[in-house]
Amino acid sequence: MTLSPAALPVRTPRGDLPVASFFALDFAISWGGACAVIAPHLLRGEAVPRFAGLMIFPVMLLGPALAGILFARRQGSAQSLWRRMATRFPARWLALLLVPPALVLSVLGIFVAAVNPRFAPNHFLLGVSFGVTAGLLEELGWTGYAFPALAERRSLFPAALVLGLLWSLWHLPAIDYLGAISPHGSAWTAYFLAFAAVMTAIRILICWAYSRTGSLLLAQLLHASSTGSLVVLSPARITAVQEAIWYLAYAATLWIVVAAIHRLSGSAYARIQK
Repeated sequence: MTLSPAALPVRTPRGDLPVASFFALDFAISWGGACAVIAPHLLRGEAVPRFAGLMIFPVMLLGPALAGILFARRQGSAQSLWRRMATRFPARWLALLLVPPALVLSVLGIFVAAVNPRFAPNHFLLGVSFGVTAGLLEELGWTGYAFPALAERRSLFPAALVLGLLWSLWHLPAIDYLGAISPHGSAWTAYFLAFAAVMTAIRILICWAYSRTGSLLLAQLLHASSTGSLVVLSPARITAVQEAIWYLAYAATLWIVVAAIHRLSGSAYARIQK
């Protein structure tokens, strides 16, 4: 299996320089915006209030969205960006949207039964809006531009893996305000590593789905399902260490799914044919 023609609108004639430029602009906008939100508090020697910390993330969403649109226009593929959002795909692919919530609920159910009832899932329904917003905006850059550009000279899996690691790193300014428990204190490193493992696995699933369908909308919906599931269902009565542990368990289940897809797809990870 190779990427469908609709999934590869990007051409990068000079190695990975345009891709590197995309990430530089993306990170500059997102991290610069995050700094602008918290800088007034830091300059006054104040602790960053919870609300200010939460405002970091919506500001950061502008990075991949704006960079994706700008670079698509630079490559003459802006129309393709919107066309791929309208690309139809078989309805059976919608079943993939159930993977994140099903795995989160399964992991938390096991933890409730075997470890502590405090791992019971939350029901923060407003979190759905967080997922939808993140999915719609971020994927304009990550899947709309970055993945096709990276996949020009790599097979699907390495391209998705690189993007997943960079995506994880992109969250760094907001990481202490993500999750139901924050700040993470002494569990910060453990939480970030577990979070990165989750994000990288989800990114591979998103890229795989996109490579099979050419649908940017499906990528946006899967991202929304992933983020929404974590925001809505993350248990709120556990410690920071416990949150890192259950994230790690969730990451393990996602990587099992990724490994199964890798094994069953076989040629899905062959170098893209031009």
